[in-house]
This record gives sequence, C-alpha cells and structure tokens, in this order.
Amino acid sequence: MKSVRIGASVGFWGDIFTSAVDVARYGDVKYICGDSLAELTMAILQKAKNKNPKDGYTKDVFPLMTSLLPICKEKGIKIISNCGGINPLGAMEAVKGIAKKLGLSDLKIAVVEGDNILDRLKEFGDKGYLGDIGAEHGGLWDKVLFANVYLGGKEIAKALSTGADIVITGRTTDSGQFLGPAMYELGWQEDDWDKIAQGIVLGHLMECSGQATGGNFSGEWWKVDKLGNLGYPVSEIYENGEFIFSKPRNTGGMVSVDTVKEQLLYEIHDPTCYLTPDGIVDFSTVKLENVGTDQVKVSGATGKPKPPTLKAILGYTAGFVGEGSITYSWPDALPKARKAEEILRQRIDMQGINYEEIHSEYIGLNSIHGPLAPEPEYETNEVMLRVAVRTSSKDEAAKIGREFPALALNGPPHASGLGGMHSIRELIGQKTALIPREEIEPLVKISVEEV
Repeated sequence: MKSVRIGASVGFWGDIFTSAVDVARYGDVKYICGDSLAELTMAILQKAKNKNPKDGYTKDVFPLMTSLLPICKEKGIKIISNCGGINPLGAMEAVKGIAKKLGLSDLKIAVVEGDNILDRLKEFGDKGYLGDIGAEHGGLWDKVLFANVYLGGKEIAKALSTGADIVITGRTTDSGQFLGPAMYELGWQEDDWDKIAQGIVLGHLMECSGQATGGNFSGEWWKVDKLGNLGYPVSEIYENGEFIFSKPRNTGGMVSVDTVKEQLLYEIHDPTCYLTPDGIVDFSTVKLENVGTDQVKVSGATGKPKPPTLKAILGYTAGFVGEGSITYSWPDALPKARKAEEILRQRIDMQGINYEEIHSEYIGLNSIHGPLAPEPEYETNEVMLRVAVRTSSKDEAAKIGREFPALALNGPPHASGLGGMHSIRELIGQKTALIPREEIEPLVKISVEEV
C-alpha cells in the first residue's frame, strides 16, 4: 500500500530547531512540516510589519532554514511552514536569501496567500459576517491589529502540485501543514472524509513538536529519557489513512499510547465534532495501538463534510497592564507579602490610579491554582507578591511601577531587591467570526519562485 513519511519541525515561534534537524537526518522523511503561529504571534508580526513593510514573518525562519536547507536539499526533503505569518512573501524572500548564502540553487518556493482579511473588514462587516463587533467593543474597527482566516491542507496540497520544494503560508490550521502533503502524495480527494479525518488527526498529533513524544507528559514523566534531546514526531501514513506514529532513532523521548492519547485530547473541545476547514472529525472513534518500541498505530477516525464557513480571528488592542513584584523571605514570608499587598492597594487608591481591573497573586503559593490553592501547613521559605492592573492607557499603567521601589524601605522587612521588578505591556484582545468559504477560497493565491 502506498505511504509517505512526514516529520514535524517547530511547534511554535521560539521552539528549538535541533530536534527538527534530527528529523531531517534520521527520520527518513519526505516532508518536514512546522507550525510557527499562535494568535498572539499574529499581533506581534502585524506590529512589526507596520513598522517595516518587509517584516511580518517569524524570525526563527533564519536559524531553522539555515540548519534544514542543506540536509533537505541533499535528501530531497520538502519543507512546509506557516512562518509567513502576516507577510508570506517576505518570508519567501528571507528563505531565498538564506539559500543563496548557503550556495544552494534549483529550489522552488511556493507561497500561499489569501488568509489575511484586514483590508476586507468593512466589507465583511457590512455583509453581517462580523456581528456587532463595532458596537460590542466600542469602536473596535480602529483598534484591530490583524484579521486572518484559517486555511487548511487543501491549499498546501495545491501548492505542492506546482513541484515546490518549500511551501510557505500565512495563517493555516495547525493540522493543515501535515494534511496537505498526505492529500497530495496519496491522491486523496477533498470529499474522502474518513481519510481526510485521519490526516487531520495526524496533523493534530504532530503539530505540537515534542508534546506527543514525551514532552509535557503528565503520566510517568520521570521515565521519559533524554528530554534534552527530545525526538520530534515522525509518522508514516498509508493510502487508507492509517498511520504509524513514532520518532527518529537515536533521539530521546517516549512514544506510547498514553503520550499520544494526551496530545489527542489537547484543544479539541467537542471530540465528536472537531471543526477544520478540510472536514469535521469524530475523535471518539480513533483507535490507538502500541505496535513496537516508540511506535503507535492510529486508525479509525471518522469524518464528515467540511463546514460552509471558515473561522476568522481578529486581534485588537485591549489596553495595557502595569505590574510589579517583590519577594519576601522567612520568617513570616506570607504575612509580609499580604501586608505589602494591602499597602499597595491603599497607595493605588491614594494616587488615584484609574484601573479597570486589579489582580494579585502569591508566586510560590497560588499563582497557578488561584483560589483553589490550600493554605500552607508549614511556613514557606519565600513568597513573591505580584500585583497587576489593567488600564486603558500606557501612562496610567506606568503609575503602579512607582509604588514598588518604596516597599523596600516603607513596607514589611526582608524584601529582596530594591522594590522588586515592574513592567508595562500592551494587551491584545481577540474576537472570532465565521466567513463563508466562497468569500475566501476563490481569492487564495499561490505564487512560485525559484532560487
């Protein structure tokens, strides 16, 4: 039965790239696919592009492609990445520059565009696709930083049909990076719903780099070997949709039913109705089976026709946060931190800081579990107090920073540092909408250039 081996690259902007190199060297793959985008990433990239029209793509393209291109060129491995972000053409130019610097030629790069709808918001708003976001957010139109729809694997398969060695996209679904080459190589039609479902499951398991090969594993994590050299996923997927999920030889990590199952349940909401641009998947029918050392067979996913709409995500400026922290040591670390919070809240009121929300937490006690954290049964060695305020303006957020240094001398004893740390950052809000696919897909553009 015909099959193709697909490997995983980075799972987010900032991920390590050495494991992707191991996939290229030892994975015996034909494709290496990576997901560099999150919603916050899109906002960062749009801001960068606003400052420099040539910017707007993820900068890990430089170390990643510098490391991968020589190996992939030698082995004939194709690379797929949504590192294009807000500016896929800019990412293509960056990759061309890297290839030329490395002395590589005879490479074909395909770019998929059409996900960016920032210039069409007014049109879609007038057609009623965006609901009442203008009124709901008090004039959101002027605050929008980015607006993109999620494209899927179909567009990547079309890009591969041009003979491309590298495919660069903007906002695509995480799973689409991996589904695309499976569709192209195995000849799947867009309405082969069960096969498409299996391909989506493949992508869902592989898109988080090492999270299904022993990273972030909540089972017997202490038994996961050599996490410093964690192997990223490699899968061989067959014509009927079944695939063997594994990792490269000579790498650390662990592949088992439990590690795969944990990733399978990640971010799926309704497991019987997982929506993507390419189809709807029922995860409840998936079967997992250990078939060898670090090998799990995945089968049984069932699919339904793709939805009539594509998900769009809009990011907008949502104010600022000013925050500070200060650490207190034994004895009485927690009572000291609580007294410091009391002083800070009093000072915030006295100074008339105009905030919309205030949040305090004790790092080392409740910063993760919040009100669910039990009171300590013993005296803690140290506690860090963090206080943050959300404001509508940067100047107002900055005011809280002035209140922390004075705590070193004007608050409880044994504080570390001169009033701790303080910072200001902009907040990004998000809004989703559903756009009829006929508004988007006819305008998707695939362009090809050669090095």
